[in-house]
Amino acid sequence: MGSSVSERATSRDVEAFLARVREEPLLKLVGEVADRLGLEAYVVGGYVRDGLLGRTHPDIDFAVVGSGSGIRLARAVARALGAAEPVVYRQFGTAMVSYQGIQLEFVGTRRESYRASSRKPLVEEGTLEDDLRRRDFTINALAVRLGASGGELIDLFGGLEDLRRGLIRTPLDPVRTFYDDPLRMIRAIRLAVQLEFTIDPAALEGIRLERERIQIVSMERITEELQKLLLTRRPGQGFALLHETGLLELLLPELAALEGVETVSGYGHKDNLRHTLQVLDQVAALSEELPQERRLWLRWAALLHDVGKAPTKRFVPGEGWTFHGHDEVGARMVPAIFRRLRLPMDERMRRVQKLVRLHLRPIALSSQPITDSAVRRLILEAGEDLEDLLLLARADITTRNRARALRHEARLRTLEARIREVEERDRMRQWRPPIDGHEIMALLNLKPGPAVGRIKRAIEEAILEGIIPNEHDAAVAYMMQIKDQILSESAAESHARS
Repeated sequence: MGSSVSERATSRDVEAFLARVREEPLLKLVGEVADRLGLEAYVVGGYVRDGLLGRTHPDIDFAVVGSGSGIRLARAVARALGAAEPVVYRQFGTAMVSYQGIQLEFVGTRRESYRASSRKPLVEEGTLEDDLRRRDFTINALAVRLGASGGELIDLFGGLEDLRRGLIRTPLDPVRTFYDDPLRMIRAIRLAVQLEFTIDPAALEGIRLERERIQIVSMERITEELQKLLLTRRPGQGFALLHETGLLELLLPELAALEGVETVSGYGHKDNLRHTLQVLDQVAALSEELPQERRLWLRWAALLHDVGKAPTKRFVPGEGWTFHGHDEVGARMVPAIFRRLRLPMDERMRRVQKLVRLHLRPIALSSQPITDSAVRRLILEAGEDLEDLLLLARADITTRNRARALRHEARLRTLEARIREVEERDRMRQWRPPIDGHEIMALLNLKPGPAVGRIKRAIEEAILEGIIPNEHDAAVAYMMQIKDQILSESAAESHARS
């Protein structure tokens, strides 16, 4: 994973970054204010790491030596910038200043200790070395002093060399690091995938040993990291690492249950976890240009699209392994998974659920003669998520048989062409029935009841089957043809019930 060592944080990169720090107006101002107050201030963390890698970082962290110094400097900087008063977290000695869309976080240098039941630290004043030692990874423990005495890179734990090597490593013993703050285990995996780095073997073993500690972390914080992981270029690699370290079974046991291949009487099936993660990476590659919100929920759908295979797995003698109904079973599993992960239970969950439920439909539809009626139903059911459904279906082609893969892709292209044709002719996108229940009641002088719904569904079916065009006058005329029979049947059923 990752680019060559020579491409990362060269000596020229270091000098260029330090020159930018010296010239960056915002950092110069912080340094000048710190000098005026007699404070020792450093820019630290992700801003330094990403700057050395030639990447941008949205926010800036500052470490300030001395008790209460972080809050004091934050207030002075906010005044100098004309920004709002900082948000202060006195218990942790930190303060946050918002300025032109950038979050500036100031913290007094500190030591931390942890209790077994919590990842929230007990904080006491410390030196710069104490503060850098407490950080999660060596590549985040780099600092540059600001002000007249600054300008040099401070690297006490080999973070620069780890940047060059593309390595995620902890400043302290990894077991202690992950015991103290178990969320760092998921963060290590997310950063490795995001930066295309590898995780130090000792750190990887530390994650395996401390994986059960993840259960003391709030689900909201865990899910925040999983969301960030899903938005990386190769999220499947990250979920493979979660599985390899034993975290996946604790966080998403439904997904971990897909792992493995079983063979009976010479019949085997593919490893459905491996397939799922391949689909996830293929969806990520195909969705890179989509807006972030749409990209995120499409990737959740890819991650969960086959989650129903474990409970539906059956062996049929003479036929082999089947997963009949796994699309519907998987869709029914989505709400419980979202609820457990504290994910939104609104239209975003319903979008993922819909994509899981329909993910087999495009391939199944394209593998047989394609009728206009079937295309209309697909357009209607997928609605505004049709493009995402077709993208998921394309990513779901993971066969190593090249001829079969090309065959599936050609059929999907044919289906897409038919969809465009039917949409243009029948105006099916964003489809709404040309006549609704209120108009049916008004035209037929009916009260609300089952008969109204039956007439409405009969009109919709006639449009989907191509019996009538998707037009108001045609719908009204058809309603007049069928109303007597439906009203008669409804009256007979009502009489029988009474």
